[in-house]
Amino acid sequence: MKPSAFDYECPTDLNAVLAMLGDTETETSILAGGQSLVPMMNYRLAAPERLVDINRLPDLDYIREDAGFVAIGALARHGEIKASELVGRHFPMMSEAYDWIAHAAVRNRGTLCGNLCHADPASEMPALMQVLDATLVVAKATGTREVTAQDFFVGTYETVLESDEMLTEVRIPIPEAGTGWGFEEVAMRKGDYAWCTVVATLRVVEGRIAAPRIAVSGVGDAAIRLGAQEETLAGAEPTSAVFEEIAAAAAAAVNPPNVEHISADYRRDLLRSLLPRVLSAAASRVAA
Repeated sequence: MKPSAFDYECPTDLNAVLAMLGDTETETSILAGGQSLVPMMNYRLAAPERLVDINRLPDLDYIREDAGFVAIGALARHGEIKASELVGRHFPMMSEAYDWIAHAAVRNRGTLCGNLCHADPASEMPALMQVLDATLVVAKATGTREVTAQDFFVGTYETVLESDEMLTEVRIPIPEAGTGWGFEEVAMRKGDYAWCTVVATLRVVEGRIAAPRIAVSGVGDAAIRLGAQEETLAGAEPTSAVFEEIAAAAAAAVNPPNVEHISADYRRDLLRSLLPRVLSAAASRVAA
């Protein structure tokens, strides 16, 4: 199929982009990499009246370190982020996760900000951004606001973005020294939609777990933090028995989709199996 008719704009100024988004008379979508939007348009699952191409805004293509965080602009491609020395040094979990995200051709065009705005419930980056406590910078013609990654995702393909807003930057705080991490995913093949993704970070202080963060995707209508399990884990000893108990509670708490090729019960079993591995890996990576 082909997309329905639309107007095409390619501004060279961010203010012009935001002004177009502010025109509520015309349904407008932003085009960056187009790796999710264009297929949806071809299948008529999305039918914007106007497409605003932001690829001539070079000021949005950056990965840079600022005061205590790494900032990633709206035009930074997945491939650039995966190859970034800065990202690999501070967030090795992101580099590892990218081995599971789509394929090289998609990563070369797709963007992190576009992926987050697409809000696919099986996508890895929404879960990672929540575990990493990322802040998302949202702009519109009248100003900007900041949204935590945990508050950004509402449901399947839904975020808190208003029709006149655009995600321009992701700010990821640099983890405290001694933070360990873990990442596990099961999909039919690498690059396919995840059946279950589990990510976590934690520290160990005097033999007890501190600052645990756990997020999952593929087991609900959006990526989520497992706040109740984090509270239980905080202050506990990093033992396999504790990790298995946490995993059993997490599996009971989620509400996975039940579809023909993979059942909800199987997704719960995946979470129950993967979470102890993720927590054990995080504990083993804690720096001395």
